[in-house]
Amino acid sequence: MKNKVEFKVYGRYALFTDPLTKIGGEKCSYQIPTYQALKGIMESVYWKPTLVWIIDKLRVIKAIRTETRSVKPLDYSGGNSLSIYTYLSDVEYQIQAHFEWNFNREDMAKDRNENKHYFVAKRMIERGGRRDIFLGARECQGYVEPCRFGQGEGFYDSYGELTFGLMFHGFDYPDECGKSELRARFWRPKMMNGIVEFIRPESCTVCKSVKSMTAKPIASSGLEEEGILEGWTEEEAVP
Repeated sequence: MKNKVEFKVYGRYALFTDPLTKIGGEKCSYQIPTYQALKGIMESVYWKPTLVWIIDKLRVIKAIRTETRSVKPLDYSGGNSLSIYTYLSDVEYQIQAHFEWNFNREDMAKDRNENKHYFVAKRMIERGGRRDIFLGARECQGYVEPCRFGQGEGFYDSYGELTFGLMFHGFDYPDECGKSELRARFWRPKMMNGIVEFIRPESCTVCKSVKSMTAKPIASSGLEEEGILEGWTEEEAVP
């Protein structure tokens, strides 16, 4: 597969929480990263509206350990409150992913060059990503390096099967699914000898509608409204 990439991501702390229940109060991390968190990491490495990243596999390298820390988050009514956050500690994962075209963005049809995006993505992995990498939360800094999926020893290589119950999978955004609503997906992951094989977003059978939402207009439309496109060609305006 020409559009498949592999890399490892690691960090001192990680916090992969259910976004539907983390509005306030104390937070506790899932034991493994969510599909949406890994997709966000991949988009921080390299993303364009032309494509959609699909996460194929996750390999847990280090043992799953947690650590609690006292924090003072901002209170919505003003001031600070005292909470206990439960983080994953000393994490390392190997990720296998590939990209597909976003056919809801016909304005980007001329940018569907598989070789170009593949080699740019590989260069961005080698350089640690285009943007900062976060492991579920902004205070959890992550680092990306190229690797070969399955290379090296992992803590769970001969551990057998582990299940994690019902878990958040990801969001369906209007600009990717073509529907005028934001939906949350859920699934029941299973880890076999340290490897989690993710199902595709459309294969999730447990979904919840979060709110009505429409896709944002393309960038050139916003620029035209502001009068910034004066003197530009249509090709120069397309991101």
